[in-house]
Amino acid sequence: MRTKLNISIFTSILATASLILGSCTSQKTEPVTLKFAALSILDSLPMYVAEQQGYFAAHGVKVEMIPVSSAPERDQLVAAGQADGEINEVLSTILFDQEKTQIQVVRFARAAAPNSPLFRILSSPSSGITTVEGLKGAQIGISDATVIDYLTDRLLAAEGFSANEIQTISVPKIPDRLALLNSGQLKAGVLPDPMASLAMKQGAVNVLDDTRHPEYSCSTIAFRKEVIDKHPEAVRGFLAAIEEAVTEINKDPNRWKTLLGEKKIIPAPIMDSFQVPTFVTAGVPSESQYADVLAWARENGLVKKEVPYSVTVTASYLPKK
Repeated sequence: MRTKLNISIFTSILATASLILGSCTSQKTEPVTLKFAALSILDSLPMYVAEQQGYFAAHGVKVEMIPVSSAPERDQLVAAGQADGEINEVLSTILFDQEKTQIQVVRFARAAAPNSPLFRILSSPSSGITTVEGLKGAQIGISDATVIDYLTDRLLAAEGFSANEIQTISVPKIPDRLALLNSGQLKAGVLPDPMASLAMKQGAVNVLDDTRHPEYSCSTIAFRKEVIDKHPEAVRGFLAAIEEAVTEINKDPNRWKTLLGEKKIIPAPIMDSFQVPTFVTAGVPSESQYADVLAWARENGLVKKEVPYSVTVTASYLPKK
């Protein structure tokens, strides 16, 4: 014989269930925190704008920026899992991923464009070098096995230099390179902006920059593959916030000089004269750009095996256009 449930008990059960369900649906999911290793470079501006303007919060992600003073420190934090993402270059990602896929490029950070170089080859005020031709055989200060090394080779080769006409010397730290350039101990050196603009104010000559051959020069945003796989929506939210920030910056780039000064990215002596560049919109390096960097890395013995573009670069998390 079927047992009949008392109507008052049934009503009570329904009420209790409703309370439990209501409690569950009213609880908000905590946003994922992404830890980002941040160098004090111009390329970081969209992140600072996204943070200041609340774009990260609006897209449901928290970003903790971890200040770092050098690319090796940045890479060490990412390799140890103490940072989830970084601004780097294609070469850095290839070196990371030559054994297994550890990080993926998910977006451009900056790209060379007319009137806004990423890197310049400068000559010392006392060198007498004022043309590209004058760089033949001159020692050029660079940092070995980095994007600057790659870029110096490619820019000069594109200007018709043979391999034996390109002479470089490793000066890893940018402040040391600047000091040696100013003192004349280096005839030439490669510096990123805005440090290059400071050197020019102090008398250095801009002999060649990457606006002449922009296909070789870009920086990128990369995240650990483990983080991308575990928190894909957080990465999408991060990139959506970056896109909003880039749109805002590009409306009036010089509006953000004060912020760049606060972050000690623009040196005080050039604060008034420096022109903040526009930033590249959503995209990733092309397969041909990637292939050229990989070929250079293999030619120079930095990589011994193929590192596929398809597993190292992804546009899957960019905002839909």
